[in-house]
Amino acid sequence: MLLRQFVDDDLGCASYLIADEETGEAMLVDPAYAIEPYLEHAEREGVRLTAVVETHTHADHVSGHGRFALEHALPVHVHPAANPAYPFEALVDGEEVRIGGGSVRVLHTPGHRPEHCCLVAGDAVLTGDSLFVGSAARPDLAVEPREGAEGLFYSLERLLELPDGFTVYPGHVAGSLCGAGMSGDPSSTIGAERRLNPALAHSVVEDFIDFSAAVSSPRPPNMARIVDLNQGPFLGPPDPLRPVRVTDGATVLDVRPAKAFAAGHVHGALNVPVSTSSFGTKAAFILYPDEEVVLHASSAEEAEQAARRLRAVGFLDLGGYLDQPEAAERFEPVAVSELEALLRSGSVEIVDVREHEERSEGFIPGTVHIPYRLVRACCDSLAGGRPVVTLCESGARAAIAASVLLARGIDARPVLDGGIADLQAGGKSLVEFRRCGGKH
Repeated sequence: MLLRQFVDDDLGCASYLIADEETGEAMLVDPAYAIEPYLEHAEREGVRLTAVVETHTHADHVSGHGRFALEHALPVHVHPAANPAYPFEALVDGEEVRIGGGSVRVLHTPGHRPEHCCLVAGDAVLTGDSLFVGSAARPDLAVEPREGAEGLFYSLERLLELPDGFTVYPGHVAGSLCGAGMSGDPSSTIGAERRLNPALAHSVVEDFIDFSAAVSSPRPPNMARIVDLNQGPFLGPPDPLRPVRVTDGATVLDVRPAKAFAAGHVHGALNVPVSTSSFGTKAAFILYPDEEVVLHASSAEEAEQAARRLRAVGFLDLGGYLDQPEAAERFEPVAVSELEALLRSGSVEIVDVREHEERSEGFIPGTVHIPYRLVRACCDSLAGGRPVVTLCESGARAAIAASVLLARGIDARPVLDGGIADLQAGGKSLVEFRRCGGKH
């Protein structure tokens, strides 16, 4: 049995190709919407794709199962509890899905979602969104958190019945919102996870429920829309991305680096650099699911890269990319060294756009706290006041937040090359860091 892992570094999602060496038949597990890498790999390895298996209905990325069904006539296997609106072959606990002369065994492992299944292939187990390297899946995306956590506890116990030497191939690595604290390592073993994984340290179900159900990380953006797309009728290939001269009222998403955006951008554009980590997730947090989006990129290749990552999170109907746009608006970013004087003068409103957990570790008293992903919904609270300076840990999210405010007509500039960590390290006398708990 051959097994190949594919990792989407932007979303932290993993998918798999499993092939029978003798017959050359292969299946895909949890494929992404961009199916071209799988086709290229199958052709290069001389294997023939015969089926798609979904461990569950994904909530953070659009699946490619519809494209494989429509474009390559592959059957799709999923557990009936997924209630799909497309033709499927049912995964049944304990039964096997054939691949040429071999097979994979199905383990029904609810918790993350009721339909969730793991797959045992030889001496490896594909754990989907149940057991991760160094963590376990969140239980709150499909059912009530404590109900999901109880199901997940017994599913994890079932996985721990496998031999210690079995290789664990998870459905996500670090960077995904489908769990917290997971490792960036692409694989592990049952034995290593039994010893080291904090999620497996709880032998009593009530203790695990308390541990697992206390979910604090944001839900994947566009979650309901992505679930509907993955549960609904098969999705075909995307329309080609074409150059356009005018936006016709569409939202312009500038995917160039933040410094290029500062040096000149289209009026009303939002800036999420495609080069930043978790581009798709960040863009989906600030874009509305149903708004038309036109891209402003440095090149056609950069626009295509951004389009692939946007489609992965549910933005399938893109209006093209701007051809020779007029980028006349500009601003000067704020340097970390300027913050002390700005704080002393009181001439600006400083907005901390980090997440609550980060701010709880230390913040500047008197600053406003609005996570970057909520700034677009909270613009009115900042309109009509002092100029705004946005601040985060390193500058990336501050730049996104400032672009959102600028698009709303609010005078805003980001601290671009640095942030809170630099202030902490610098020991500025005006910057008093303290734990959250009082007025801040």
